[in-house]
Amino acid sequence: MPTLPAPPKPTAAELGLLQTLWPLGAATAKQVHQAILKERPEVTYATVLRLMQIMHTKGLLIRDERERSHVYAPAQAQDSLQTNLLKDLIQKAFSGSAKALVMAALRSGISKKERQEIENMLKEEDQ
Repeated sequence: MPTLPAPPKPTAAELGLLQTLWPLGAATAKQVHQAILKERPEVTYATVLRLMQIMHTKGLLIRDERERSHVYAPAQAQDSLQTNLLKDLIQKAFSGSAKALVMAALRSGISKKERQEIENMLKEEDQ
């Protein structure tokens, strides 16, 4: 059985754009630009459009060209991409140990609320 090629890994800028696009589902470059402006008012429309075009070429976005304004959508669901990036991080930075990743994350400092949420999740898993 042939192995499917690994999905492309986004750069930091591309991941930031995906974080904006995922909640929208599908959107034009103008809509994505308007959403980005709320957090980063210095970003130009031309920058957003160019980045989206590059991401489409790389296979990170799909594009519907039926309308005058092209509509873009993420090629991968958020949880799927995050899982792939996490697996890659575990392999590269933690020698394949998920435990080492979790321990490093816990040592980096978490809030009491986050600790409680983690404890509750672990208790639910045990039941």
